[in-house]
Amino acid sequence: MELSYQSTRGGETGVTASQAILKGLADDGGLFMPTFIPKLDKTMEELAGMTYQETAYEVMKLFLTDYTEEELKNCIARAYDSKFDTGEIAPLAKADGAYFLELYHGSTIAFKDMALSILPHLMITAAKKNQVKNKIVVLTATSGDTGKAAMAGFADVEGTAIIVFYPKDGVSRIQELQMVTQKGDNTHVVAIHGNFDDAQTGVKKIFGDKAFAAALAEKGCQLSSANSINIGRLVPQVVYYVYAYAKLLEAGEIEAGEQINVTVPTGNFGNILAAYLAKEMGVPVKTLICASNENKVLYDFFRTGTYDRNRDFILTTSPSMDILISSNLERLIYLSAGSDAKANAALMKELSEKGSYTVTEEMRGFMKDFLGGFASEEENRATIKKIFEDTGYLIDTHTGVAASVYNHYKEETKDPAKTVIASTASPYKFSGSVLEAIDGVRPEEDEFAIVDRLAELSGVAIPQAVEEIRTAPVRHTAECGIDQMQATVAGILSV
Repeated sequence: MELSYQSTRGGETGVTASQAILKGLADDGGLFMPTFIPKLDKTMEELAGMTYQETAYEVMKLFLTDYTEEELKNCIARAYDSKFDTGEIAPLAKADGAYFLELYHGSTIAFKDMALSILPHLMITAAKKNQVKNKIVVLTATSGDTGKAAMAGFADVEGTAIIVFYPKDGVSRIQELQMVTQKGDNTHVVAIHGNFDDAQTGVKKIFGDKAFAAALAEKGCQLSSANSINIGRLVPQVVYYVYAYAKLLEAGEIEAGEQINVTVPTGNFGNILAAYLAKEMGVPVKTLICASNENKVLYDFFRTGTYDRNRDFILTTSPSMDILISSNLERLIYLSAGSDAKANAALMKELSEKGSYTVTEEMRGFMKDFLGGFASEEENRATIKKIFEDTGYLIDTHTGVAASVYNHYKEETKDPAKTVIASTASPYKFSGSVLEAIDGVRPEEDEFAIVDRLAELSGVAIPQAVEEIRTAPVRHTAECGIDQMQATVAGILSV
């Protein structure tokens, strides 16, 4: 059976992988999903001896079926190269009774690099395959990491432009500096006066405006997305969960076929959905532990079956998870409804109109492998401090949420299964919050004094990505209101 893609809301079917990557979002506002989840055609023992790049090919070839072997291997080779500061690309560190899957060794020191290093290459290849002559304008909302990683990937890539919206005062200072100092004549960064959900909703609105799309087409431009709603973001994320299991097997930490748990700090739901897809492909995963911060909309959903975004938005020290509308959850909802696009569309309409929806008991049964947990700010700080003091291992605030939730889970269930924790950012990306956690004092100094103090206290080397922005000039200063986002895009593109 040939794998193709279709919208979770039923408006498009028979779409190729390259077409889905180019479009990002389906015309009906749905997300592209494969017609079935393919099974791995290599055993775990075979995968255990492979490099990250080789594993990436074995996973991605099964989803991206209209890319030739040469095209896909070329994209992988260009993505996973010396931009990463370790040859393993995604090493595992054993600490505090768990295995931390370090996903922050790329050029912007966050897990978004894992997918956004390859997305530009997949997209340019897709444009050639589909005879696209238009300039591809990548339009993205970011809660802090996607924006920088996408810009780093697309900077000065011929035939593209990238526009990133981020919430002013809703990201860490390091995250903001990484974005506003970004080089590249085709990169544009705009701070919006609102939160991430406002930015994400505004971007989706622009994608849904047919008249605006026609005006862009007249100017030789077409929109695409680098957000985690793009299937070209999701597929590369599946790779590192397959790789992590294979490497645990290779190291003798687990037996072949032994089940593991996976704990993921979760905001937009893409990263944990990738772990679920890895499980469905054949990776022996037992429980998918979905870790939330105080914006615990996902925790409440898995506990009650009701998704309700009608609540206060809380700014936390794990800002990439400060999200109340988890876009990628729609893909799981769609699968749990038996890939019934009509049922899924009705629930998404409820979410849009009422801000909430409730799934059926059958759908909840489908999602039984997911378990939600959340950590308070206080618990997060305490976990970072304890792990550092007990083991010397330093984690960031998002990984701290995941580790806190896993510790709760372990205490409550006594589950002895070995567990991989997705470590999603370098501690230096959130240096002030990490320093406060291990030092107990809220730092008042400038950002780089904090970075230097953290290095001195922890003995962990400062990443090159942080050193680079120490003296880099600010290149992007644009700001706008939520209602001005489309006009801002039009102005940038002279439409």
